[in-house]
Amino acid sequence: MSEKDIYNNKLSALEKKVVRNTIRNTRDMALKYPRGEDGLTDKQRIFVEIFVANEGRMTPTECVRQSGYKKERASVTASELLNADKYPRVVAAVRKKRNELAETHKVEMNKHIQELARLRDKALNDKSHSAAINAERLRGQAAGLYVERKLGLDGKIKKEGNQTVIQVEKKSDSEGPKDITEVQTENSKE
Repeated sequence: MSEKDIYNNKLSALEKKVVRNTIRNTRDMALKYPRGEDGLTDKQRIFVEIFVANEGRMTPTECVRQSGYKKERASVTASELLNADKYPRVVAAVRKKRNELAETHKVEMNKHIQELARLRDKALNDKSHSAAINAERLRGQAAGLYVERKLGLDGKIKKEGNQTVIQVEKKSDSEGPKDITEVQTENSKE
């Protein structure tokens, strides 16, 4: 190495040491916690990722703890980070990440039916006929080929003389005459 390289190495090591000491001893938070292009610190960015990925499974406080914030202040920090008045950029980043996630998991009719067809074909190739039938049925439901009808049954027990008669009454969504069918008779001679 030449003398020039030796002096440059010493100078760069000295510069790095000065920068480290300046950052360590400064009160300027912008130097201690540099912000990225989105205006978030690294911890805030990690919080947004964890919070959106685990929404409903983890509390905001747990997300803050995993992001590297102080555990003693985790609940306060979580509340502050999700407050649009205090940290509008964090709240905007959470909204943006939610929208991105919703867009990637968006269900469209054509894609859905194609995917079900692909699964049906794969199941047929694997000789798994019940899975193929189920996939085809789901394709038909998604396309609106099947109408789901629910029938409710009401049972009535009547006493006619010394006989007990159970009648079942079908209730359907459509209007019309009710079907009352005699189901069972106790003491019948047949």
